[in-house]
Amino acid sequence: MMAAPTMEERKACWAARDEFWRCLDTHTEDAPRCEKLRRSFESLCPQQWVKYFDKRRDFLKYKEKLESEGFHPTETAGKS
Repeated sequence: MMAAPTMEERKACWAARDEFWRCLDTHTEDAPRCEKLRRSFESLCPQQWVKYFDKRRDFLKYKEKLESEGFHPTETAGKS
């Protein structure tokens, strides 16, 4: 089992993640352009964090898309 990251390691991980995400936002999700930042993010963060943050980003992007397109699933869900 891996030791919990120190505060310094957590800060480095979050900074790398933010930089990587900013790059994706700037280049409209053009992952190859952000490859170097991706590698830095992966090397500074524990593996399970990388997986979690990837899922989190996908979820946030999906949610953003739904909100910008004005889709509200609760209104279309079948009445129970």
